[in-house]
Amino acid sequence: MNGDSNPRWLDWAREIQSLAQTGQAFTKSHYDRMSFGRLSAIAAEILAEHSQLEAQVAQRVFSLEPGYATPKVDVRAAVVHQGRILLVQETVDGKWAMPGGWADVGDRPSETAERETLEESGFTVRATKLIGAFDANRGQKANMFFHAVKLIFLCELLGGNATESMETLAVDFFDLDSLPPLSEQRTNQRHLEEVRAHLRDPLRPAAFD
Repeated sequence: MNGDSNPRWLDWAREIQSLAQTGQAFTKSHYDRMSFGRLSAIAAEILAEHSQLEAQVAQRVFSLEPGYATPKVDVRAAVVHQGRILLVQETVDGKWAMPGGWADVGDRPSETAERETLEESGFTVRATKLIGAFDANRGQKANMFFHAVKLIFLCELLGGNATESMETLAVDFFDLDSLPPLSEQRTNQRHLEEVRAHLRDPLRPAAFD
C-alpha cells in the first residue's frame, strides 16, 4: 500500500491492521484468531509510538471495524454560489473544508452530501454532478487510520442560513482565489482545482484516481 506523501509507518500500520481485520473475519482457528489479534495490537502500538494516540484507544477504534477490511467513503459537497464556495470551519482542527462526512449505510452518496451540508452549515442544497472520486489517503498529508475514498459532488444552493453545528465553528462563502487555511484531510487544493475545472466546463467528466 503506497501512501505517497504518508509516512511509511502509517502505511505499514494500516496494512497490518487491514490484514489482521480480514484474517479475524474469516479464520475458524482459535490460534489464528489470537495471532491476528496480536497483529492488530502491533498496528495500534505503531500508531501510539508515532502519534499522540494511546495504543488502547487505537485498539478500540480498530475493534469498531469488524469484517472484511474495505475503504470507508467520505462525501463532500462543493456548493458554489455567485462565484464563492461554501466552507465550514472544523471543530477538530480549526481549519476549513467543504461540508461533508462519512457516508451512512443505506444512503445514496448524493443524499449524504445534501444531508451533511444542511447539518454542518444550515444550507439546503441539491447534488447535481459528481466532480470526482479520489483516494483520500494519497496526495496529501493524510493521517487517517483507515483507507478512504472521497466523493465530491457539485451542489446547487436552494436556501437556508449560515448555522454552526457541533462539528463546525463557523460557516462562510469564500472566493476560490482567497481561501482560509484548509483542513487538508477533508479538502485540499487538488479537490478545489477539480471544482474550478467543472465550473469552467460543465461537460467535464468526473475525475478519478
